[in-house]
Amino acid sequence: MGRVQLEAAGWAFAGSAFAVIVLAVHGQTVPPLSAGWLATLAYLLISNVLLVRGLRHRRSVRLGPANVITMTRSTLVGLITGLVVASFTTAIAVVLLVALVIPALALDAVDGWVARRTGTTTELGARFDMEVDAFLLLALSVYVAQSLGVWVLAIGSMRYAFVVVGWALPWFRRRLPPRYWRKVVTAVAGIALAAAASDMFGWVGNVFVAAALALLIESFGRDVVWLVRRRADEVAVRPPVGAKAESVE
Repeated sequence: MGRVQLEAAGWAFAGSAFAVIVLAVHGQTVPPLSAGWLATLAYLLISNVLLVRGLRHRRSVRLGPANVITMTRSTLVGLITGLVVASFTTAIAVVLLVALVIPALALDAVDGWVARRTGTTTELGARFDMEVDAFLLLALSVYVAQSLGVWVLAIGSMRYAFVVVGWALPWFRRRLPPRYWRKVVTAVAGIALAAAASDMFGWVGNVFVAAALALLIESFGRDVVWLVRRRADEVAVRPPVGAKAESVE
């Protein structure tokens, strides 16, 4: 294992230790060895193993400050996941949940800025950031769906539905053009779910969640339309099967 992989593993261990300390301090909320603990540790293990594999595959020479920030966010998402899972069997401290969500959302605006300022922007870093965002939305939507209804799960599952379609249709995995609006919509969805989870805004929070879902449908829908059009263009210019190319005299 190279230096960068050891560095990533060190940060992963530190994040896991932090998660264990937080859960231990709030042991009355999330009892030891409960499903919440297991969910947190499983998330941290799987996400960090995938990150180290990604670093090794791309032969990265350094972890980078932006990735460290994203790993910090990922640790927070692991804790949030544990609380959400625990909420199915026991009452959790909503204040703690919201207190973890706020920095997880706030740091989302920091890691990309740091990457650009330090010249450490990488494809892996952008993918890591996107996957952390997606899982945070999934965890929050699972929690909020307990009170608002299963329709909220559409917010968290949309990204993964997109991936599943890509498994079936290879052309669906085409690299999409960069669009800052995706980041804005993701942030709005996270804020809306956090507001609904806090239960401080009543029906206004519910409307905010519905609006976030509408924005996500628009954003993903625009990407789907782009992919379908590119596919149609490729089919249109492709010669028919069995057709012989005309020879040039």
